[in-house]
Amino acid sequence: DVQLVESGGGSVQAGGSLRLSCQASEFTYSSYCMGWFRQAPGKEREGVAAIDADGITAYADSVKGRFTVSRDNAKNTLYLEMNHLKPEDTAMYYCAASAHLTAIQALGILRPPVGYWGQGTQVTVS
Repeated sequence: DVQLVESGGGSVQAGGSLRLSCQASEFTYSSYCMGWFRQAPGKEREGVAAIDADGITAYADSVKGRFTVSRDNAKNTLYLEMNHLKPEDTAMYYCAASAHLTAIQALGILRPPVGYWGQGTQVTVS
């Protein structure tokens, strides 16, 4: 059974940084496209950053140049380095996995109940 557990969220002042982690259970992690998504109160869930099995990445325009997604296949772990945080980055951040999508596809169309999802970690920027 695929399980994803996010960590690293918290409260930070504008301009600050956070690093999110997503620990995946034992599955063919290296062959999956992995992504970060976020949802603010009253808004739809949106794609933030994704990285596919070949290491190709994709980012939402709103985070390009500030966020970096990476993966460590040996540790079954996905990361999101977030710099120059803004109040509009405040949201619940979710990790997701899909065996069938590219990074760009995942950003645009991967939404529950499709794929595997973690429970989320809250990021608050003030």
